[in-house]
Amino acid sequence: MLSSYLYDFPFLGDDSTITVDDNCVDPLYKHVFPIEVAPDLSFIGVPWKVIPFPLFELQSKWVAGILSGRIKLPSKDEMMEDVKAIYSRLETRGWPKRYTHNFSGGYQFEYDDWLAEQCGHPPIEEWRKLMYAANAKNKAARPERYRDEWDDDGLVALANEDFKKYF
Repeated sequence: MLSSYLYDFPFLGDDSTITVDDNCVDPLYKHVFPIEVAPDLSFIGVPWKVIPFPLFELQSKWVAGILSGRIKLPSKDEMMEDVKAIYSRLETRGWPKRYTHNFSGGYQFEYDDWLAEQCGHPPIEEWRKLMYAANAKNKAARPERYRDEWDDDGLVALANEDFKKYF
């Protein structure tokens, strides 16, 4: 399955160190920073098959922390090793390069929690992770009706309890 959009950055020009090959934006450290120009340029929202708003918020906070000097990026060599590790995992799975930014299969929460840790925030709430897993299971079982038929009262109760701390 392809992402719902194709990456294209014509404003960067042909001499950019950032390329798009098989819909993979390359090389991006943690799917955000082009290594050669980090931290001067960043991309928020490149990953797909995600729960977008928590991801985008955490990416934005991470970039803000880096730009303010509160958070330090690793060396360019270390960032490139991280990118190569992602490509190696794809190759091991037999996945094409265009799946580089595909976060299906639960990777999003690992990534979100890493971003949260970098920013000094708590990890994504467990009830959110459970609700996402329940939704995926419901969608697979009832693709035509998954939005209308739910068995998640317990998860909604957990969410309501969590929300009380904000009021």
